[in-house]
Amino acid sequence: MKAYLEQITTKSDSSIAVLDLNLNCFEGPYHYHPELELTWIRKSSGTRYLGGNVSDYEAGDLVLAGTDVPHCWRSKDESKPESAQAIVIHFSPAFAGDSFLELPELAKIKRLFEKAKAGILIKGGNKEKIVAKMKQCAFKSGLDRLLIFIEILNLISNSPENDLIDQQYTAVATSPFETERFQKVFSYLIENYHQEINLKTVAGIANLTPTAFCRYFKNVTRKTLIEILTEFRINQACELLRTTDKSVNEICFECGFGNISYFNKAFKASTTFTPLHYRNLFLM
Repeated sequence: MKAYLEQITTKSDSSIAVLDLNLNCFEGPYHYHPELELTWIRKSSGTRYLGGNVSDYEAGDLVLAGTDVPHCWRSKDESKPESAQAIVIHFSPAFAGDSFLELPELAKIKRLFEKAKAGILIKGGNKEKIVAKMKQCAFKSGLDRLLIFIEILNLISNSPENDLIDQQYTAVATSPFETERFQKVFSYLIENYHQEINLKTVAGIANLTPTAFCRYFKNVTRKTLIEILTEFRINQACELLRTTDKSVNEICFECGFGNISYFNKAFKASTTFTPLHYRNLFLM
């Protein structure tokens, strides 16, 4: 998978883009764009990659991703008609003009856009109201849509239950070159984490020496390459333990761990359970 800069197109008479998606699956590439993105998953579950974080997602999740934050959603189920549904709103930070966010009444929304660089999982009492208004946005237009959208931003900015998805991620969008470099590296890891990963190969993708790459990667993700790969592999192992009857040994090697004892140790460190104990939790 090649990472890329996604071009978001809005209609000439609209400052935001609203998509009502009804797909067989979510399988888009790891990408970024200068617009913020608000996504409500109506139907689907799988793995969400955002910044340097990998985690499960499920129907009902509501996420705000910030400007130039790389992300993608990957459905876990096989491709089936209408099995992946979502409403997505793309908007520029300056959707209402460059000086709009400087108004004192919008201080909370301005801070919200900054926090969104870590990705925000929206929870709490305002969530249902936000989703209802997103549904309205999908069939409204003009000023009606814009006013509803501003209400959405106000609700999100006043939701104390929101969680930051990746507090360790550092934005790499200092230049298009730096952003694209990170996309290429992370896309390679997403596609190949289940195989043996060679540091020299990954460093070559970034056009860096192995030593320089390790510093660069840690600076961006606040994690080492091994820590990120372990997160990816543990996440996939959890999925296989929950949904298949494959043996722990099979899952260990299928997810990219080359050693069963290391797999058991890493799994327990991440989940506090052994693989078998974790599986049994879902058999009760």
